[in-house]
Amino acid sequence: MDEGPAPAFRVRPGVEADLDDLMRLRADVAAEGVWIGAELPLDEAGDRSRLRPGRPGTATFVAVDDAGRLIANLGIELAPYGVAHLGMVVADGWRGRGVGRALLAVALDWAREAGAHKVELQLWPHNTAARRLYERMGFVEEGYLRRHYPRRSGELWDAVVMGLVLDEDRPGSSLH
Repeated sequence: MDEGPAPAFRVRPGVEADLDDLMRLRADVAAEGVWIGAELPLDEAGDRSRLRPGRPGTATFVAVDDAGRLIANLGIELAPYGVAHLGMVVADGWRGRGVGRALLAVALDWAREAGAHKVELQLWPHNTAARRLYERMGFVEEGYLRRHYPRRSGELWDAVVMGLVLDEDRPGSSLH
């Protein structure tokens, strides 16, 4: 059955005016309880401070649909030691439609331009769709954090650490 053309969206840098929509999206995905580390109730003040677009050493990219509604965001932060950490949130109904891939592509360009030698992220082991996306973009598993994150339910969740080396030219350690 033909489902018609793929829904249109565009990716752009996030701006201060997106913050309320970023918080709504985060709350919606957190309410699902399975995709991101954040759980309800959110730390509204802390999240607003941490997610605010324009902080030095960070970038925020958003995807918006044809009507201008925010449907996804990706935040990336470059640590002083040259590794960029990213986190992404995609609204239910938009997953698997190329939104995450588009956000990731611009974020990797930003990381290269910012001088990162590597990009890293963490995801839940059950998030196989996200893992497939990251692997298609060149990320590899670098570690597994067993019983690492306490959840409000009392459970301890594992996490997968993935990385993408951007700088293969500089020499690695001679000590191993």
